[in-house]
Amino acid sequence: MNKILITGGAGFIGSNLALKLINKGYEITVLDNLSPQIHGDTPIETSPLYKSIKDKVKFIQGTVTSKEDWQQALNGQDVVVHFAAETGTGQSMYEIQKYVDVNINGTAILLDILANQNNKVKKVIIASSRSIYGEGKYKTAEGGVVYPKHRVAAHMDTGDFEVKCSKSSEQLVLMATDEESKIHPSSVYGITKQNQEQMIMTVCPTLGIAPVAFRYQNVYGPGQSLKNPYTGILSIFSTQIKNGNGINIFEDGKETRDFVFIDDVVEATILGIEKSEADGEVFNVGYGTPVDVITVAEELIRNYSVEVPISITGNYRLGDIRHNYADLTKIHKTLGFEPKFNFREGLKLFTDWVNLQEVESDNYAESINEMKTRGLYR
Repeated sequence: MNKILITGGAGFIGSNLALKLINKGYEITVLDNLSPQIHGDTPIETSPLYKSIKDKVKFIQGTVTSKEDWQQALNGQDVVVHFAAETGTGQSMYEIQKYVDVNINGTAILLDILANQNNKVKKVIIASSRSIYGEGKYKTAEGGVVYPKHRVAAHMDTGDFEVKCSKSSEQLVLMATDEESKIHPSSVYGITKQNQEQMIMTVCPTLGIAPVAFRYQNVYGPGQSLKNPYTGILSIFSTQIKNGNGINIFEDGKETRDFVFIDDVVEATILGIEKSEADGEVFNVGYGTPVDVITVAEELIRNYSVEVPISITGNYRLGDIRHNYADLTKIHKTLGFEPKFNFREGLKLFTDWVNLQEVESDNYAESINEMKTRGLYR
């Protein structure tokens, strides 16, 4: 399986994966639309992500919503790694048709071609997401496992942000979320990722194609887009700090995420490509440790040596989860995956890289205003 197509291969994860696979001797084709939200208005000339793979891959500038672009890209491929997607959780709550068109319909076109036209594809890797779980796995004080419903505005308006049992109203205790946990996404983005995963895992086996799904946690590292104000807390905070602007933290700052370094994500994905043990399976990919948002902001400020005020606003976005971190037992046992970069180590590599980049404009307030006008930010 020497020929690999990476959709979204000029993006953050895709470009890093492409370069690693090239070094391993694979022949890589990339299908990417070079979205201005990620790559800027002149991507061919100025996007570092695109330039990192330029002339090293067969590049097709196109979209997964085009059957013709898919047909061109799939020609002769052995493996498809499907990363191309719209990714902003908050943005998905008002650009609903766009997210459905790209994420769900784009995947449907791929599967339609695989089902009805001659091809050589033997494996499809789908980039799923921790967002399909919604809130993660919890337990009660007595030890019973609970998958709580989404938090309600009436509680959060009073500054009560923690997750509670719907029956007893007691505060729940966070647990690592395993692959058998309940799937109940709290955003349109999460719904589309759930749909992508289910379509790939359902259809591919009927075609004799091995499917593998990776539920990535919050991926970060050198090279991620600093232009996108809609997703990527490390990039958003970094741009604010570099502009000398204060950081406004949602809720009480104690909400947590599982941050997984880009090199670890690439390693896990390659294991999925190369190991037959991955075929037909779904895996979490994370570091396996929750980090709260206050810690993120403080560590970034410390690394940049730039003092800006931190404001814990009590504001919140509808559709955001409180906590979720990965149980990595399955991917460790099945594929031998062990993340190598803890958050502090990875963050230092990220901020060292940011220090070498031009400072981007801070457009985060505009993205928040878009949500405010739609009643999604309070």
